[in-house]
Amino acid sequence: LPLPLPAALPISSNPIYITECGSCHMAFSPGLLPSRSWKKVMSDLENHFGDDAELELDTNRTISEYLTNNSADKSSYRRSRKISSSINEKDVPLRITDTPYFRHEHDEIPGRMVKGNKDVNSFSNCNACHRGAEQGMIDEDGISIQGFGRWED
Repeated sequence: LPLPLPAALPISSNPIYITECGSCHMAFSPGLLPSRSWKKVMSDLENHFGDDAELELDTNRTISEYLTNNSADKSSYRRSRKISSSINEKDVPLRITDTPYFRHEHDEIPGRMVKGNKDVNSFSNCNACHRGAEQGMIDEDGISIQGFGRWED
């Protein structure tokens, strides 16, 4: 049997983060955004992409520290480093899908396969196509777009 590939991104490992944030959406790897982005996201949770996701102060602090300490700009993971280096140091993207690296990696995928696909709906629904996304596995070999099958770049 072939050995499993190592994770491309740090795995979300903080149980408070997984419980609080993962109850509404995938607990995104902290290595997908730089610390300045996580700080900004966590500072305005009452307006969290159209929802009120406000947390108790201690919980917010714990999650913020976890995300910023494991962010793309502090990570040793190659993919996180690529994400971080793709972002102008003056920019503070709030969405993973707004990073230049993400846009480059997804630019060949037709919108109808994602936004026009009721099983996917959005590029932020990582685990709809990257089956191992929550385990940090986002390599191209494991992509299968729901309703369309395996993606070949």
